[in-house]
Amino acid sequence: MHGSSRHSAPRLAPAGGRGTGRGAADSERLATALEPAVAAMGMDLESVRITSAGRRRLLRIVVDADGGVSLDDIAEVSRELSAELDASAAMGEAPYTLEVSSPGVDRPLTEPRHWRRAVGRLVTAPLTPANPSETDAPALSPSIEGRITGADEHWVRIDVDGESRQYGYDALGPGKIKIEFARLDAIAADDAGDGANEDAGDGADEGADEEEPDGH
Repeated sequence: MHGSSRHSAPRLAPAGGRGTGRGAADSERLATALEPAVAAMGMDLESVRITSAGRRRLLRIVVDADGGVSLDDIAEVSRELSAELDASAAMGEAPYTLEVSSPGVDRPLTEPRHWRRAVGRLVTAPLTPANPSETDAPALSPSIEGRITGADEHWVRIDVDGESRQYGYDALGPGKIKIEFARLDAIAADDAGDGANEDAGDGADEGADEEEPDGH
């Protein structure tokens, strides 16, 4: 398990997509009940969401950790939380389905740990106004795009057009990871080139071995 995670309150997603009411209260109650079990496994409880799926309810839980979350981690979290829910009867008597997953790349970067875990990734983020109380502030805030090169609990360092810039988290809005298709293509091309070089080397060795008997 990943024991280096830092824990904070999870984001709560209410049932049916409503921002208030019973759904939000149920999500908050479940998050409070389940967060200690997730923390004990060295992970962070990122979000809790309850939705309706016919006569059943669907409980979606997202967990994360430094170094990522493996399929084995997901399976273990599912077993632990299922046992916790059954023992506490937190979901009541109605049938439900538990779904545990890790965050996708579309998860906004809103916590220091999110930025830290995205080091090396290309991101974009809005800049917050210097003085939010100004009535003449522009409707659209400027944004930055660059690669995260470092982050801790107070600031994040981003390479913007070759210039290293440091921002406090209060200076940035929610960050978004950008998918780099060109970068993936370059990695694939490098792998293909390495394979070609290895094949050429093997052929040269075999040719040398075959010529030796003719010299005797």
